[in-house]
Amino acid sequence: MKELIVKATIDNLDQVLDFVNTELEAIDCPAKTQTQINVIIDELFSNIAYYSYEEEAGEAIVSFAVREGRTAIILAFSDYGVPYNPLEAEDPDITLGAQERGIGGLGIYLVKNMVDDIFYEYKDHKNILTIRKDI
Repeated sequence: MKELIVKATIDNLDQVLDFVNTELEAIDCPAKTQTQINVIIDELFSNIAYYSYEEEAGEAIVSFAVREGRTAIILAFSDYGVPYNPLEAEDPDITLGAQERGIGGLGIYLVKNMVDDIFYEYKDHKNILTIRKDI
């Protein structure tokens, strides 16, 4: 797995996107899949940047791997912030209009619907959210 460690601030989102996109381009990832992965990164890294650390931003670790045979990519987002499993949040009721829905939850809902597998664990005082996206 290749890894990028950055301060968990929104200013580093472009650095994370560049890191992953360089890897995706190296394996000739289809443009549609790459666009979906960029949306996923935007949502997940932004959540770390805005919500993981209570006061001063800590580290965010983004790990990238290609499954053997180049059938899928694995992305893991880790931080040492407040323990939080976003997969436990209730999915928003998308049948309601935007004004009727509560705030929050739509981003992780979209991520869950764009990936082929998603898994959360809290291990060694670290939040780890791992996704698999078939390519």
